[in-house]
Amino acid sequence: MAIDLELITKLRKQTGAGIADCKEALNESNGNLDKAVELLRKKGAKIAGKRSDKEANEGIVYAYIHANNKVGALIELNCETDFVAKNEEFKNLAHDLAMQITAENPLYIKAEDIPEEILNKEKELIREQLLEEGKPEEMVDKIITGKLNKWYEEVCLLNQPFIKNEDITIEEFINEKIAGLGEKISVGGFCRKQI
Repeated sequence: MAIDLELITKLRKQTGAGIADCKEALNESNGNLDKAVELLRKKGAKIAGKRSDKEANEGIVYAYIHANNKVGALIELNCETDFVAKNEEFKNLAHDLAMQITAENPLYIKAEDIPEEILNKEKELIREQLLEEGKPEEMVDKIITGKLNKWYEEVCLLNQPFIKNEDITIEEFINEKIAGLGEKISVGGFCRKQI
């Protein structure tokens, strides 16, 4: 099947994947853009998994200040090589992540970063609330798991829906970039300031 260049360009803009990867995904999905996006996401997760044991000792520190000059974020974004750190697509990723932090105010990078005492306190608050609502004791633990996952979407950067495409999480967005750039990418840290 001959894939229209316009469709390849649209998929590339949407995902940031390479032209060859976009063409391959569109061929595999018979020109279905949504299926092609899903194929590229799966490929990104697979590549990210393969690169997870690599060292990410290079990168950049990027600052974003919102137009009102009242809120901004600073992010450390790491990669494997200086070559990728200087790449425009990598810098755009840092910009998007700093905007995400500015807009959504996460407290942690990932769920594993949440201190145990804060996690236990949150579980206890949810448990008390559920019991007050009269939920059966045997259902409470399952409900707590679901509510914690929802809470992680609020407080953990990687779990948040991406502000520019709420169909994917920040982790999925980073995985797409890993697939495109071919290197491990990780968030080393961030801070947010607001007046």
